[in-house]
Amino acid sequence: MNAAAKRIEVDNLKVRTLKDNFIKGLIIVLSVITISPIVLIIYELIAEGIKQINFQFILKTPPNSFEAMTALANGDIIPGGIANGITGSLLMVVMASAMAIPVGVVTGIFLYENPGKFLANLTRNISDILQGVPSIVLGLISYVWVVKSITNGFSALAGSVALAIMMLPMIVRSTEETLKMIPQSIKEAALALGVPYYKVILKVLIPTGFSGLLTGILLGISRVLGETAPLMLTALGSTIINMNITKPTSAIPLLIWEFYNDPNMIDLVWSSSLLLMIIVLTLNIISKQIAASSK
Repeated sequence: MNAAAKRIEVDNLKVRTLKDNFIKGLIIVLSVITISPIVLIIYELIAEGIKQINFQFILKTPPNSFEAMTALANGDIIPGGIANGITGSLLMVVMASAMAIPVGVVTGIFLYENPGKFLANLTRNISDILQGVPSIVLGLISYVWVVKSITNGFSALAGSVALAIMMLPMIVRSTEETLKMIPQSIKEAALALGVPYYKVILKVLIPTGFSGLLTGILLGISRVLGETAPLMLTALGSTIINMNITKPTSAIPLLIWEFYNDPNMIDLVWSSSLLLMIIVLTLNIISKQIAASSK
């Protein structure tokens, strides 16, 4: 190779290296821009909300506006906490899960077993449409179904129905997609051994895809934990800890909205938001770890 050819090759290598470094730098800059909002949000929540996080914040109900104003005037932290919101959220999420998980898993199995049938396609399309429906519309549906017709008033039951409807599409689709990832040979082997069809579903498919099913369930729960609009139309809220499913019940998102409307409770907005973010973030991390471990 002569000197001119070597020089051209070196020049081309420099150009390619320069382009590679430029693209790499551009990707890094865009990545930083993408994650910076969430980093700033987390930092702000921690900086503003950590001062109110203590045992009484978890174990006590919220103070009234006068108590909060007095504490602020004296330079103290606001007394009380969000125990009614924590118990209310837990109650409604547990009931919503009890309603949505069995229905969602069974529906997902039906879609997996009948991929080309009209009813399965219709159910799949409805599930996809339902996932895009605004949450307040689902709250309105629950209001008509439960608040007006069953409990004759706002209640934890009505709130849990709204949350269950929101959870269903994610559980249905995650179940179907998880089962699609299971090798068909596993199912065929079980059937070849003479295992009844229902036992193939219960003893083979579900245990094999359990990690994927659990991931979808956790993501569904983390989604509904932060919903406020449907609960405003169904659960309404309560100043006390209430475990009666036929009575109005509070939740952490509802308390955040109530605190926001009271200038003396702003510190509790930050602390409640921080606690809610920690819960949701923890559920998302757990779901990702489960998904990663199953690969």
